[in-house]
Amino acid sequence: MSVSSLTNFKHVSYLWDEQKAAALAGDEVALLIYRSNLLGADLRLTNYGGGNTSCKVMARDPLTGKQTEVMWVKGSGGDLGTLKRSGLAALYVDRLHSLENIYRGIEHEDEMVELFNHCIFDLSSKAPSIDTPLHGFLPFKHIDHLHPDAAIAIAAAKDGKRITQELFGGTIGWVPWQRPGFDLGLQLRQCLQDNPGIRGIMLGSHGLFTWGDTAYESYINTLEVIERCAAYLEEHYGKKGPVFGGARISAPDAEVRKKQAAALAPVLRGLCSGHTRMVGHFTDDPRVLEFINSKDLDRLAPLGTSCPDHFLRTKISPLVLPLDPQASLEDVAAVKQQLEPLFAAYRAMYTDYYSTCRHPNSPALRDPNPVVILYPGIGMFTFSKDKQTARVAAEFYTNAINVMKGAEAISEYTALPRQEAFDIEYWLLEEAKLQRMPKPKALSGRIALITGSAGGIGKAIAKRFADEGACVIINDNDAGRLQSAKEEFTKQYGADVFTTAVLDVTKATDIHAAYEVASLAFGGVDMVVNCAGLSISKPLEAHTEKDWDLLYDVLVKGQFLVTQQGVEVMRKQDLGGDVINIVSKNALMSGPNNAGYGSAKAAQLHLSRLNAAELGKDGIRVNVINPDAVIADSKIWEGDWAAGRAKAYGITVEELPGYYAKRTLLNQVILPEDIASACFAVTGGLLGKSTGNVINVDGGVAAAFVR
Repeated sequence: MSVSSLTNFKHVSYLWDEQKAAALAGDEVALLIYRSNLLGADLRLTNYGGGNTSCKVMARDPLTGKQTEVMWVKGSGGDLGTLKRSGLAALYVDRLHSLENIYRGIEHEDEMVELFNHCIFDLSSKAPSIDTPLHGFLPFKHIDHLHPDAAIAIAAAKDGKRITQELFGGTIGWVPWQRPGFDLGLQLRQCLQDNPGIRGIMLGSHGLFTWGDTAYESYINTLEVIERCAAYLEEHYGKKGPVFGGARISAPDAEVRKKQAAALAPVLRGLCSGHTRMVGHFTDDPRVLEFINSKDLDRLAPLGTSCPDHFLRTKISPLVLPLDPQASLEDVAAVKQQLEPLFAAYRAMYTDYYSTCRHPNSPALRDPNPVVILYPGIGMFTFSKDKQTARVAAEFYTNAINVMKGAEAISEYTALPRQEAFDIEYWLLEEAKLQRMPKPKALSGRIALITGSAGGIGKAIAKRFADEGACVIINDNDAGRLQSAKEEFTKQYGADVFTTAVLDVTKATDIHAAYEVASLAFGGVDMVVNCAGLSISKPLEAHTEKDWDLLYDVLVKGQFLVTQQGVEVMRKQDLGGDVINIVSKNALMSGPNNAGYGSAKAAQLHLSRLNAAELGKDGIRVNVINPDAVIADSKIWEGDWAAGRAKAYGITVEELPGYYAKRTLLNQVILPEDIASACFAVTGGLLGKSTGNVINVDGGVAAAFVR
């Protein structure tokens, strides 16, 4: 490999750092992990969770003391970009090869996976994947198996074998499509024997194998092959005519796309959630828009994807919406009436696909709803059990679009036959992998907007909901405080669990924007927690009209407006929902210097009852949590409130926590986490038939008992 070639990459990223690699010299497994992480960092090379890499090294056999060849390979599941040593499987190469002696043929592929366990060298290995023999039967020290869009575009082209031969002058072999497994490993070995000296193998409709004697040589070989594929596609774009046949419609501007998507997402989420409550993702990436706005959309979309990694994430094909990009979506009933038959037809198509292709021992029919929904002119929605899976599905379908674009530019795109696709999707080994996944948490698939959640009680609730599997919209009227919370949540949970919005609950425009954020990020909202608040403690004669208006605007009007717009989203989804209002024991207990705050809290409490009575028909439950004296991390205690309450009780501010605890029946200090636990108790499933309730979390204040 010439050093000068390293500066010529245009379509892939050269990320190798000689100093970092030098620090790993002598440890081939560490270099394998380093190379894998670099390859996984570039989505043009492989998808999230896709592909696998390996290296073969000599090691001391702990039983014989003799040197033996060991293959380290990415284990089942995992992601190249984040791969660690714990994600690798290590196997004796000679034992893996000896399995050929007992291999009973392609009809018995699945039984070989269990036998891989008899080849394990490192007892702490990750479970070996189905691709293990594909690496094991190739003799090279370092091997990369990736799913780059540019290579799959050639592999999925009608005459991909001819193009591969001509493009690489015979230096890249070709193995036609076959499901991964032991037999495919034998075919790779045969391809190499028939074509000595090749630098890689293209797998029809699937991906690419490349290799080298060292980690660096394998890395460079992989980049160069993919670069050449991508450059070839670029040369051919437009030669046969406009990409995807040219534009059929034009997209509205970004702001219109955003408004349309936010308005429609909750409706789509509801229609997708009949089997499992889904979380959504939306993108109007230019590559997506080019495809969904094209003349060839109706021809290509039903074909589905080619690479197994693609359709395992996206289902066999997307649902295309016949909606005008500028269509009015205000009449939700009319929109649903138009869309419901489309979803019913998709479910019928998927059920027929299952019934036609199933085998006697196939797993049961899975959720027949679409994963990918295309809205021409607007963008792509994807729905799955959690945000990460929905986002990754969008990435995979974008990869599929890239593949279709490339294949159409150089030849004609071909998808996998339906039976082959089914045999991958409903593979018993794939089903076993699904069954091993962790069970959903109590709030998995749920989306929560908690007002005032950048600190105090609100942040504690948001964290508890996130811990229990929910997606959360963090918001506050203080941009600085919100930024700090964002950094904290990013570090603790990652970007797929939450999003943020600046929200002043007294402004209807802010509230509307926050729900748009929720709909675009996750598809809607299931839980609304009205937690934003403030306190003013003054004697009656000192209370100003401004004080009164501020208290009622934030506490009462804010709760009303946030609930009103949240219910609008919930009704679009038709999945029910929860409204929790964080009120106060002051709603029930009278005290000095508290006319404005106490009466506003009482209004909040009764508004909750009124909403509970009205929203039951929608399956929306409204409940109240009444805390008291939650001092930790609260903005209420940063102002004059603490001084006012201390003055009212004839004590110092420093004495307030102890004073509040001692006046309770349980003699307990109340923390934000205690309120969060009460909110989870209401939403976690055990109280699913309760509404209109008041739960006191105040340590026990008899004067504030509801009855």
